[in-house]
Amino acid sequence: MPNRVGGRHARTPVYGMVRRIYLPRTMDAAAFSMSTYGIPLLVLATTSSAMLTGVAFALEWIPRLLAFAGAGAAVDKHGATRVFRVAATSRALVVVLAAVALTLVTDTTVATIAVMALAAITGVLTEYSFIAAETAGGVASKEAGKHEHRVQSVLLGIDQSATLAGPAAGALLLQYAGREGMLATIGALSLLAALFAPRTRRTPVTQSLPTATAHQGLRTGWKTLRALPALGWLVTGLTLSNLATGMIQAAAPVIVVQQLGHSTASAGLIWSVAAVASLVAVTLCRFTLDRVGLWPVGVVWAVIASVAGLTVPQANTYTTFMLVIAVLMAGEGGMTVVLRTLRARLIPSEVYGATLSMTILIMLLPFPLAGVLVAVTPPAYLGHVLTACAVLQTLGLALAFARLRTAPALRPRPDRLLSTSPKDP
Repeated sequence: MPNRVGGRHARTPVYGMVRRIYLPRTMDAAAFSMSTYGIPLLVLATTSSAMLTGVAFALEWIPRLLAFAGAGAAVDKHGATRVFRVAATSRALVVVLAAVALTLVTDTTVATIAVMALAAITGVLTEYSFIAAETAGGVASKEAGKHEHRVQSVLLGIDQSATLAGPAAGALLLQYAGREGMLATIGALSLLAALFAPRTRRTPVTQSLPTATAHQGLRTGWKTLRALPALGWLVTGLTLSNLATGMIQAAAPVIVVQQLGHSTASAGLIWSVAAVASLVAVTLCRFTLDRVGLWPVGVVWAVIASVAGLTVPQANTYTTFMLVIAVLMAGEGGMTVVLRTLRARLIPSEVYGATLSMTILIMLLPFPLAGVLVAVTPPAYLGHVLTACAVLQTLGLALAFARLRTAPALRPRPDRLLSTSPKDP
C-alpha cells in the first residue's frame, strides 16, 4: 500500500532531468513553434492578403498577453504539471477540430474567420503551457545551483531546435499535406506533450496564496520585478529589441512570398536556418558564461543583434535576407541565455510563476504591435519601419547594458551561489 504521508506532491515519482523536464519541453516547444510560425502562413495561403497576415500575427499575440497573468497565477496555485497538461490537451483538441472544420468548409469567408480564431485560441493555450514549462525549468535551474545557466542553455537549445524544425516542417506540411496535415501534426505534438507533462521535485504551489487571482499575480510579479533592478533593466532592453524581431517575424511572409517571389516553404526555411545560428550561440554561451560572466557575454551578443537588425532592411535578395536574420537570431539567442540565467538566479521560487509571467508579458508587448504595423504599412514602406525599429533596438540594448555594467548579479561568482532574495539585485 503506497505511503500517503507528506501530501500528493511528495508521492511524485522521481525522474531524471530528461524525462521530467527536457522531454515534455521538447514536445511542447515543437507544437509552439509550428503554431507560431505556421498559422500566419496558413492565413496568407488562405486569404492571399498581406494585411490579414499582419492582423493574424497580432491576433496570435494579443490573447497571449492577456493570458499571462492568469497563467502565472494558475501555475503558482495549481502547480506546473496540472496547468501544462490541461493547456496542451486543450490545444490538441482545438487544432484537430479546426482541421476537421477546414476540411468540411468551402466558403472562403468562413475559412478566413476560422483560421483567425484559431490564431487567437492557440495563442492563449500555448502561453499557459509555456509558463508551466518555464516554471518547471526554473525550479530545475535552482536545484542545479551555480550551474543553473547550463540547465537554461539546454532548455533554450530545445526551444531553438524546435524553431529549427517547426517553421520548415509547418511550411512543408502546408505546401504538400495541406492545412489539415499541418494542423493534425500540431495536435499530435500537443497530445504527446500532455502525456509527458513536466514534473518538479519541489512543487511551486504555495500555501500562502491559495486564492491567487490573475490580478494578484500581476501585482506580485510587478512588485518582485521592481525589487530586482538588474532583471528590470535587462527586460527593458530586450523588450525594445523584440520590437525589431517581431516586425521581422510579422513581415517575413510578405517579404519572402510577395516581394522576393519565393514559396511558403522558403519562408519557413529562413527560421530554420536562423535556429541553427541561435543554437550555435547558445552552445557558445554554455561555455563562456562559466569563464567571463553574464555581462560581457550579453554585451557581445547585443552588439551582434543590433548590427544585424540595422542590416535587415538593406537585404534585397532571399539569401542575404536569410543570412542576416540568422545573425540577428544568434544575437537574440545569446541574450536570451543571459536573461533566463539571471531570471532563474534571482526570482524567488514561491513567486516564480507570477514574476515569470510579468517579465514575459512586458517583453512580448511589441509582438502584437508589430502585427498591427505590418497590417497598416504598405509593403513598399516596410523597409523604413524595419529601420526605425532597429534603431530603437540598438538604443535600448545600449542603455540597458550600460546600466548593468556594475550590477553584482551579472558578475561571475564562482565561489558561492547568489541569493534569490528580491533584495539582492
